[in-house]
Amino acid sequence: MKNHFLFLVLNITIAFGQVYEAKLFEHQGDTLPYRILLPKDYNPQKTYPLLFVLHGAGERGNDNEAQLVHGSYLFQTEQFRAKFPTIVVFPQCPKDSYWANVIRDYELNLEKKYNYAKSLPINPQLEMVEGLMVFLEKNYRIDPTRRYVGGLSMGGMGTFELVSRNPDYFAAAFPICGGANPNWAPLLQKTPLWIFHGEQDDVVWAEHSKRMYRALKKVDAQVKLTLYPEVKHDSWHNAFADPDLLRWLFSHQKN
Repeated sequence: MKNHFLFLVLNITIAFGQVYEAKLFEHQGDTLPYRILLPKDYNPQKTYPLLFVLHGAGERGNDNEAQLVHGSYLFQTEQFRAKFPTIVVFPQCPKDSYWANVIRDYELNLEKKYNYAKSLPINPQLEMVEGLMVFLEKNYRIDPTRRYVGGLSMGGMGTFELVSRNPDYFAAAFPICGGANPNWAPLLQKTPLWIFHGEQDDVVWAEHSKRMYRALKKVDAQVKLTLYPEVKHDSWHNAFADPDLLRWLFSHQKN
């Protein structure tokens, strides 16, 4: 049964990979694999929204496929592509790296603590993503008022951090089962955020998202928090299934 399930996942991922074009971004001697989905009938004379999706720790690697396992199906549906013509990008983080500056000691500590950086030090992988952002701006017609980012688990942490590092860039963001340093709230204040988390999460505690929500409310940020009482770590399934997520996301434009 387990092998059958893995076979199904592999085939689903391959099917998604046939729609998302595989690319490599090279920058300062480093390489970032990524997948890109252009709108149907892409017209280089038009401008389009840009959406980055950051995967979780389990999808790290260099195969340029694993990052598509969660969420990519949503953006390749006929309904999405007809209603929200968007350039969708799934970068892939290397196996030995992380989307966020966070110290994880849960391997030895049953409390599964995550200690977030107090400042925003250089993060090599987010620097690669930022380089990719610049590259895409130069090579595709991106609407500067409609740039978005979301991510799950490690990618949820990376979403908070990428927006904090680029407070004037994104029109909206959706971190799922992630977290960040609450002291970053002023840097996030100008970007609408919809935070998702499962209350029974035993990998990244829901308190990480609750803490960010409280900090963002204190600085009058435009923020929403959705908690799933019976859901564990895989709350991305619930978030991606929320019929309001895409409507909410694409309703925002940067002034």
